[in-house]
Amino acid sequence: MTDNSTGRRTTAGGVLGAATVAMGLIAGVFYIFACDVMPSLARSDDRVFIEVMQNINDVIQNPVFFLSFMGALALTAVSAWQSRNSPYRWWVFGALAAYALAFLFTVAVNIPLNNDLANAGDPAKIADPAAVREKFEDTWVAWNVVRALLSTLALACLARALLLCGRSGRPYASAYLASAAGSSASR
Repeated sequence: MTDNSTGRRTTAGGVLGAATVAMGLIAGVFYIFACDVMPSLARSDDRVFIEVMQNINDVIQNPVFFLSFMGALALTAVSAWQSRNSPYRWWVFGALAAYALAFLFTVAVNIPLNNDLANAGDPAKIADPAAVREKFEDTWVAWNVVRALLSTLALACLARALLLCGRSGRPYASAYLASAAGSSASR
């Protein structure tokens, strides 16, 4: 990103701001699962646990969630590209790395566990719901905590970059006004 165009700076700042909002939404989702949803479900019996998690995993697959889940990654990547020559670029690159890991863990661990739970079938008809739950719960919860920490780190990095981006903005004066400021006519 160069300082020669307010339009480019405004666009980069807008993308960085949108990435920060999207990351905040995703970090909030992972956080609420870590500190409320899963501890609440831990109090449930096996069939209720399985049924509620199956419902959650079904309902969360919606355009609004996918927009923020994929948008956080895409917007952060675009922001990293736009900020590659800026003084705050390392904060954006750090955010991208942290969220890319969270995204990878989601795809490699949490989603396959969700699919296995869905494939277990109707909780009322599962012969050994305790075994199904045991195979799912501890691993899913542990990796969700990792996702929550990584996405929160990514959010903090983006917030720092956004703050530095705002501080690095300088008013742009035309060459004409800059030359006129030093002339005797402007005194």
